[in-house]
Amino acid sequence: MAHRILTRRTFLSSSATAAGLLILPCHVLGLGEAPPSEKLNIAGIGVGGMGAGNLSNLESQNIVALCDVDSEYAGKTFAKYPKAKTYVDYREMIEKQKDIDAVVIATPDHTHAVIAMAAMKAGKHVYCQKPLTHDVYESRVLTEAAKKYKVATQMGIQGHSQEGCRLICEWIWAGAIGEIREVDAWCSLSYYPWGHAYWSSKWGRKPADTPAVPKTINWDLWIGPAPMRPYHPAYHPMVWRCWWDFGVGMMGDRGAHTLDPVYWALKLTAPTTIEATALGLNEDTHPLAAIVTYQFPARDSLPPVKLTWYEGTRAPRPAELEDDRVMGDSEGGVIFKGSKGKIMCGTYGNGPRLLPESAMKEYKRPAPTLERIKDCHEMDWVRAAKSNKPAGADFSFSGPLTETCLLGNVAKRLDTRITWDAQACKVTNNPKANDLIRREYRQGWSL
Repeated sequence: MAHRILTRRTFLSSSATAAGLLILPCHVLGLGEAPPSEKLNIAGIGVGGMGAGNLSNLESQNIVALCDVDSEYAGKTFAKYPKAKTYVDYREMIEKQKDIDAVVIATPDHTHAVIAMAAMKAGKHVYCQKPLTHDVYESRVLTEAAKKYKVATQMGIQGHSQEGCRLICEWIWAGAIGEIREVDAWCSLSYYPWGHAYWSSKWGRKPADTPAVPKTINWDLWIGPAPMRPYHPAYHPMVWRCWWDFGVGMMGDRGAHTLDPVYWALKLTAPTTIEATALGLNEDTHPLAAIVTYQFPARDSLPPVKLTWYEGTRAPRPAELEDDRVMGDSEGGVIFKGSKGKIMCGTYGNGPRLLPESAMKEYKRPAPTLERIKDCHEMDWVRAAKSNKPAGADFSFSGPLTETCLLGNVAKRLDTRITWDAQACKVTNNPKANDLIRREYRQGWSL
């Protein structure tokens, strides 16, 4: 936890005082953790959208600071927590407000890494919305930094803390469908019509007009480490994710959720090759649809795995799935293909079922082996900040997961196959691809 002055804690109780026992926060004593009864002082960074929901789930703690580059978009959240100090620049907030223990980051994708790194360097616990980062290199660096700074971390993939993901792991680990060598995952949603389509006179390109920046927005801070471009409502709010410079597209938006149970249950490591084909590619925006195929090596006693990701469309419907049954959920899902059967689930690992339904009815579930999260995903992070036990989707898990998703984006953007040397953090067969592994930051920005 971050350092706080001693006067924020006094004696635990009158009885403790009488006994001459002074109970201090553990971070004051240098023990690195807080007692479970102590509330965290939490700051929200990017609070106009998803960040507002994250803070709602953390109201049992102290919401002490709020930061957003758009005071109008964040206005409702500012009003909801009138005691919290407000800021425009997260760097100023971290520098000035020393009582902050932890931060929740829910800004656009392209600023996640620089903010998370600044917070960890300052000793703050970090909850970062998915995807963890904008490029592969950032994921690798944040994973290492979380280990170095010994702070509690969590990526916002809430399905990881829910029942479905745990059931999938337990069933697969118990051998419910045998050996798994192939998985299909999909998100049928698409960005079409893209946010920019309403503004651009040329389909799939940057807007030509340059309206004035609203007085409520600090556009320079919104752009952050990305290349500078004029303000336009085609980028903010909410439609930024379809732009390569700012968002990581459906691969990071939903792939981070949907591939979570796959990565977890199959104990995946880094892929060796990633092959993609995309529809509607252009230099500015994510494609209309794409198919990405990953090849993962064997892991200990587990066999190699072929994982195919479909976006803007659906995976092939399995023959075992009844005609009147929805495949996955309304947005996407996963089909695990085993030597003894198949498991289907929804976007967040929700509603897992063995296929066909007769197999589900006959299946005797194994006894639970994974701990259940009694509260929400955000509170699992709070618990981690108060103990030595990491959160379920901490950066040691979510960093490599994000890295895998973003490698799909690299292959997708080049519409090709790439080979990946995970140890060197390098594509070995395509020099152009390495330019996408680590982007150049705008002057004045760094990790």
